[in-house]
Amino acid sequence: MGSEEDQRPRGFIPIGIFFLFGATMAAYASVTLLKPGTALDALWALNKAAHTRLASLGEGAGLGFVALSLLLCATSVGWFRRRYWGWVLGTAIIAINAAGDLANLTMGEHWKGAVGVAIAGLLLIYMTRPRVRRCFGTKMK
Repeated sequence: MGSEEDQRPRGFIPIGIFFLFGATMAAYASVTLLKPGTALDALWALNKAAHTRLASLGEGAGLGFVALSLLLCATSVGWFRRRYWGWVLGTAIIAINAAGDLANLTMGEHWKGAVGVAIAGLLLIYMTRPRVRRCFGTKMK
């Protein structure tokens, strides 16, 4: 057995997988927005309103999802390799997501916003715990 610092805290791997899943979903969104009308569009049936809004933005939305996918993929790599920049990207992405969910909450999407803020908040609490930060060579001050 390795030292405590060598061992990943519980939840470490699921968060890295979460970033990878996000990268996959963003890539899917980019493909379907940049190349509409394929069989891949079927998954948008789960959220037709979002698809309509995003498709109305044109190619820019698809390119934005390409960038997001690359960013999430890099975050996952940095997270699993225990790089400080992976931790910074991960916490920044979750914090930005929490801010978006808070905006949804204030704009009337109470259920969606509240659930999103709660999940993002819990993730941020976990990600900023001293034991998790030590995995990336950072210490609480």
